[in-house]
Amino acid sequence: MLKLVNVAQRYADKTVLQNISFHLKKGEIGCLLGPSGCGKTTALRLIAGFEVLQSGAIFLEDECLAQTGIAVPPQHRRVGLVFQDYALFPHLNVEENIAFGLHPQQWNRAQRQERVAEMLELVGLKAEARYRVQQLSGGQQQRVALARALAPKPRLLLLDEPFSNLDATLREKLSVEVRDILKHEGITALLVTHDQNEAFAVADTIGVMCDGKMQQWGTPYALYHEPCNRFIANFIGQGVLLPGVVQGSHQVAMELGIIERNRDTEPALDFAVGSTVEVLIRPDDIQHDDASPLQAVVERRAFRGAEFLYTLRLPSGARILAQVPSHHDHAIGEAIGIRLEVDHVVAFPYFL
Repeated sequence: MLKLVNVAQRYADKTVLQNISFHLKKGEIGCLLGPSGCGKTTALRLIAGFEVLQSGAIFLEDECLAQTGIAVPPQHRRVGLVFQDYALFPHLNVEENIAFGLHPQQWNRAQRQERVAEMLELVGLKAEARYRVQQLSGGQQQRVALARALAPKPRLLLLDEPFSNLDATLREKLSVEVRDILKHEGITALLVTHDQNEAFAVADTIGVMCDGKMQQWGTPYALYHEPCNRFIANFIGQGVLLPGVVQGSHQVAMELGIIERNRDTEPALDFAVGSTVEVLIRPDDIQHDDASPLQAVVERRAFRGAEFLYTLRLPSGARILAQVPSHHDHAIGEAIGIRLEVDHVVAFPYFL
């Protein structure tokens, strides 16, 4: 459906994108995730046709949108775009904003009215059809922007930090709603965001970017449980890296105990026996167990409703994070029993 092949872009002496490649299937929701300045917005602008591609190629439904000597104009790409600031027209009401992209040459009056009614129903704004956009909440304005982008039936929808202007609660609610709408319509979409919670809530597949490079392209599950490098391990979710010694092809010994990869389903560790490595330990790998002989001291605690996030100090002085149900209410300075339950052993070379 959407395919980028070795896309590179440079401004003066700064390389913004370095041979980016990825593929989105039809009906799939993808995401480019990364810190500010990583190149994700530049990639989005190249797909939309707002910038001239310098190297590589961009394809949509087997049509070459951009390559050396080829640049399909933005208005001919049939790509919808939802902007960070909504970009709604203040002099138009809700239904007029939605109808804006339905050109009379392609949609007659009856078709335009029918399509606008479909979009109002889809985003739940039938009652607000005649409202001016200034009368709407931020979440409602974002739904109008989404409806306007979907109305012409684009081949691809691009969303540029679409929830950044909303408060945290509304951002979480709307991200789920947007995913439901896109899946209902079968739309292929690409989201750009720096917020991994948004990315996890909306996307089927995520590409994590840093310094203009695609660090890893995979499912949210794979990024969290199977990060391919230290940057991904540190950027996605929470966790710590603890030292360990490789005991066998699938086994590592640590202060927390011996952990082992599943020999039937997981590859052998890429380290020699006796090598010192660093192992990724996520908060959900640590289980509270009063009967465990392994004790750790509570140094910090963050109450999160259904759970506490504890920072624990091990006997060696190393610190770990533990996600514990909130009925286990322990004071700072208290020693608690813990045990390790790791489903995915992720190890990196040890650096002093």
